[in-house]
Amino acid sequence: MILLSVQGRGAIYAVLLFLICVIIVHGVKLAKIGYRTLGKKLPPEPPPKQEKPPEPVYYIVEKKKKRSKNEYSEPKRIKFH
Repeated sequence: MILLSVQGRGAIYAVLLFLICVIIVHGVKLAKIGYRTLGKKLPPEPPPKQEKPPEPVYYIVEKKKKRSKNEYSEPKRIKFH
């Protein structure tokens, strides 16, 4: 009993082959990176720093300013000729 046509099986094989190649290529790259770091030593850890008590935080607050009341003059009459 054939569940997939020849083209369907070919597409599945192509996708599987692509995924296998991608996995192999990335595995080789990661192996190279890991091999290069084998000979390197990590720098020594710095001694722990003494914790200082936190400094107080000061907020700068501006005073609210009163709006000056605008005084308007009488409206001017516009004449159209």
